[in-house]
Amino acid sequence: MLQRADHIASQRSVDRGGPHLVVEGLAKRFGGFTAVDRVDLEIGLGEFVTLLGDSGCGKTTLLRMIAGFAAPDGGRILRHGEDVTYLAPAARRMGFVFQSYALFPTKTAEQNIAFAPRMAGRPRGEIRKRVRELAEMVEIDRLLDRYPHEMSGGQQQRVALARALAAEPQILLLDEPMSALDARIRAKLRAELRGLVDRLGITTLYVTHDQEEALAMSDRVAVMRAGRIEQIGTPNEIYHRPVSRFVADFIGVSNILNGTAAMGGFAVNNALWDFALPDGIAEGETLTVMIRPEHMLPCGFDDPGAVCGTVEAVTFLGSTLRVLINCPDNLKLIAEQPSTSAWAGLQRHAAIAVKPDLAQLVLLDRPIS
Repeated sequence: MLQRADHIASQRSVDRGGPHLVVEGLAKRFGGFTAVDRVDLEIGLGEFVTLLGDSGCGKTTLLRMIAGFAAPDGGRILRHGEDVTYLAPAARRMGFVFQSYALFPTKTAEQNIAFAPRMAGRPRGEIRKRVRELAEMVEIDRLLDRYPHEMSGGQQQRVALARALAAEPQILLLDEPMSALDARIRAKLRAELRGLVDRLGITTLYVTHDQEEALAMSDRVAVMRAGRIEQIGTPNEIYHRPVSRFVADFIGVSNILNGTAAMGGFAVNNALWDFALPDGIAEGETLTVMIRPEHMLPCGFDDPGAVCGTVEAVTFLGSTLRVLINCPDNLKLIAEQPSTSAWAGLQRHAAIAVKPDLAQLVLLDRPIS
């Protein structure tokens, strides 16, 4: 099965040793609105897990309850088996990086980083050494005398991360810390952040609405919808084997097709795809399947399983070409091939035939066979 290179780079052997952070039946309501609906989640020691979803899905509320900034209406939070549901934030041994960074505007970078150990009564020499170590670790050692307004967004983000780590947390919580940065800086910082937490071996729970960010950084991704976790799995599982139409549509670009169960497989647009259907599906039953654009392959017009149409649009994406195909019965398909392939010369209105890599076809909203 295909897997993106940045997924592979982000995977490592995680010594979970039993769950480090456990959320059981956690719920939060605001009046008649349920923001978090009885969520269960386990995170292993040293694991990097991302909560992914649109605004309003409950991911930040869930994170704030874990941090202790919001009280749950039900459920509990365990850290290494200890119930911390009603402990004060400072007693939870968790570091928090806010979306807005929340740096003290009247304090320098050095003073911001030193805040937690100073409040804990650490000796001055120890604090100074810790600040210098963290500043070098996040590459801001030349900025320690600057105030937040004198730093770029990326530099402020590094200070906020160092400040969270200065308290020596067992668990690191991050709430969309890169949402205000441009794409180039985000790509650089996410690689640095992942490398840093790997070196420290710190358990990390990260919140984002950016699916590329989630897939590139995480050991596992929890896709949230309406206060619940719709699916949790590795980036490879989430991308290639979504369990529902929502996840398939939310993650990446996909072809989601309605068809019918037929003798020998799945029938769509006068084509029959030889696909093993689960037991209990009757012939003629309406089904929904997903196939990613990179798994829609060029073929001959008479090939078994071919879907024929005309090219509506060709989009150059650098390494790939994305082709929108207009098929009979108002069916639209998206296919992708390398930009150096024979498709490089495709023009609008050209006749074209494609068929799926059947090993990558996913039946949605039903058990996968």
